[in-house]
Amino acid sequence: MSDNAPGPGGPYPTALGASSRHSITLLGQDLARDVMGEVGFGELAFWLAAQRRPTRGETRVFEAVLAALADHGFTPTAIVTRLTYLSAPDSVQGALAAGLLGGGSRFLGVTEDCGLFLHRVITAHDGPLPADDAGWDELARVTLHRARAEGRRVPGLGHHVHKDGDPRTPRLFEIAAEEGQYGPHLALFAAIGRVHPAILGRTLPLNGAGVCGAALADLALPLQLLRGFALLARTAGLIGQLAEELHRPVADRIFLSVDLNNQPVPPQPHPSDGVPHG
Repeated sequence: MSDNAPGPGGPYPTALGASSRHSITLLGQDLARDVMGEVGFGELAFWLAAQRRPTRGETRVFEAVLAALADHGFTPTAIVTRLTYLSAPDSVQGALAAGLLGGGSRFLGVTEDCGLFLHRVITAHDGPLPADDAGWDELARVTLHRARAEGRRVPGLGHHVHKDGDPRTPRLFEIAAEEGQYGPHLALFAAIGRVHPAILGRTLPLNGAGVCGAALADLALPLQLLRGFALLARTAGLIGQLAEELHRPVADRIFLSVDLNNQPVPPQPHPSDGVPHG
C-alpha cells in the first residue's frame, strides 16, 4: 500500500494487518519488531480471531486443541488430499483444499457441532449455572432426555475407533483445569459423559473432537469460527500427509486398489421420491 490518503469509497477499518512504505503492523503491533520471533503461531491465531492477546493458560489450551485435531491417520480428509496430489502434483493448494473441504458433520465438524450444542444448552438454562458436579449431572440428564425424545444425536458422543475411550479427552480436561480454563462447556460435556449410560442404555466415549469444541467455547472464541479452528489444525496435518506422500507414497496403491477391484453391476434406477416430475 502507499502512504497516500484514502481513495474514494473508503475508509475500510481493520485492526489486522496494514502496511506503509517502511512498516507493517498487525493487531496494533509492529510485525517485525513485536511479533516475529516473539509470538508463537498458536498464540497469534488466537489473537487474530479474538482480537485480544491470550493469556499463557489460554494459549496452552488452544494449542492443545490444535495438536489434538492436527492428524488422525488415514481419515477421508487425509486420503482425498493424497489422491488429489496424485492427480495434480502441481497443485499443493488444490490437494490441501480438497482435504479441508471434506471437513463436515462426520469428520472435523463435530468440534463445531459440540461447541454449539453445549452453548445452546447453557444459554437456555434458567437461573444460575450449576455449582457442582451433581448440578451439572442433572442438567446433563435433562439435556439427554430432551435430545432422545426429539430423536437428535448428541455431538461428541462415540468414536468409530476409540470405543473404550478417546485418549485426547481426559488430557484436554486436565490441561484446561491446570490452566484455570475449565468452564461451563467442559463441565457440561464431562457430565454428559458421566450420566449418558443410564439414559441411552450403553456407554459411549466422549470423543476428542467434541472436547475440543467444549474447550474452544470456554475460551470465549467466536462460536461461528469453531470449525475454522479445527480446519486450521488439520491444515498442518494435511501438510504432513503430503510431505509423507513425497517419500512414502500410498495414493497410487489406494487408487489401484479401487480401480482393480471394481465390480461391474447392472444399472439400478434411483427409487422415486414420490413427487411427480415432468
